[in-house]
Amino acid sequence: MQQIEKLAMPVGRVLIAMMFVMAGFGKIVDYAGTQGYMEMMGVPGALLPLVIITEIGGGLAIILGWQTRLAALALAGFSLISAVIFHADFADQMQMTMFLKNVSIAGGFLFLVAHGAGAYALDNRQKGA
Repeated sequence: MQQIEKLAMPVGRVLIAMMFVMAGFGKIVDYAGTQGYMEMMGVPGALLPLVIITEIGGGLAIILGWQTRLAALALAGFSLISAVIFHADFADQMQMTMFLKNVSIAGGFLFLVAHGAGAYALDNRQKGA
């Protein structure tokens, strides 16, 4: 069981973070479209660089296990804010599902906040080693 736990943490980090890394790069590729969508939803398009940095930087930090608790807390908050701003139309079944997906992802990140990165993480490096 200990070996499963040791492997589950890094695999879990990759699985939960890849969505953010890929979404961040997608926003770069379709910058104007993403900016327009944000503005349509009442979010200033000028915040898009911060969104991209949060998604790519936070996602890579989680994958690498670097500053995991801080990155996970930031991405949990980002997921909840995104749920409220972009997916709070509960009359639309798809938007409700997307809202709950974001809330669930935030829950997964809170597990990382509580338990840390686990095995195979830069957070585990010895100071001065």
